[in-house]
Amino acid sequence: MGEPEMAFESGGTGGGGEVVVDVRDLWMRYGEKDVLRGVSFEIRRGEVLGLLGPNGAGKTTTIEIMEGFRQPSSGHVRVLGEDPLHGGDAWRARVGVVLQSWRDHSRWRVGALLEQFASYYRPYTGRDGYPGPYEVAELLARVGLADKAGTKVGALSGGQRRRLDVAVGIVGRPRLLFLDEPTTGFDPKARSDFHDLVHALADLEDTTVLLTTHDLAEAEKLAGRILILDGGRIVADGSAEQLARQVAGEDEVRWTRDGVREVHLTADGTRFTRELFERYGAEITELEVRRASLEDTYLRMVAKSEAKLEEPAPDQETARERTGEPA
Repeated sequence: MGEPEMAFESGGTGGGGEVVVDVRDLWMRYGEKDVLRGVSFEIRRGEVLGLLGPNGAGKTTTIEIMEGFRQPSSGHVRVLGEDPLHGGDAWRARVGVVLQSWRDHSRWRVGALLEQFASYYRPYTGRDGYPGPYEVAELLARVGLADKAGTKVGALSGGQRRRLDVAVGIVGRPRLLFLDEPTTGFDPKARSDFHDLVHALADLEDTTVLLTTHDLAEAEKLAGRILILDGGRIVADGSAEQLARQVAGEDEVRWTRDGVREVHLTADGTRFTRELFERYGAEITELEVRRASLEDTYLRMVAKSEAKLEEPAPDQETARERTGEPA
């Protein structure tokens, strides 16, 4: 028998223009090494943003600063309108976190554990329009664990425990949700259900989501916008399609008409395909539109960034010649 589906009912207003995360000229130095070098970006209400980058790129440091767990060397950071370093309990009640692994709660029963977490949020109900945490039964239904309320956490399967991690992260009905490798251990059905849940949180509840993952296919499905961080700098910012166009430049459209296979390169595959059908209609068969995948784009952009980082610095004489400084 397959896993139960994650369910979500309509209840939001859709994405808005409010800035939820504002990061400007963020620097972080450990000893003599700059881990972050002038990072700047905004995330708006209801946006799902994927933060990607190789190990050591600065992703974890950036997120820890936004969560208020690390002080930057310099720069401006505001999350939900506040400096994360000084965000109080009411501020933290509006931030949800789903980590790669949660602490061991194996002796707790699922429903009781979520009720315990929900109790931490209830004192803030009504403040600044905060509606309060989810009811446990509703939350369990939404993450596909409706029949597991009385089950001990230690008896759950790996995928079910991961669903519970998600439930713990969203029990407070967060305005901003951090997801770190959220579908580790999910089977394909559970992963698809989780993707539906994230889209529902963003589209129906206006939850802002920041996703970090090494699964580029997942990032492409979930995130409407991608940031690629490498060497402590943002090297790309845009939708997966926009970034692919920067790298690949053109889409390849293939189709068959009157038994003849055709191939055409175009800057806008969607527009060309629409015009093709307007002109030939049902005569078009075996249509394919090939674009660079996010994985292709990511690998090329990171390689380009790392090549720049490895370029030797100009010697002092060359620098003086360029700037016009006297020797």
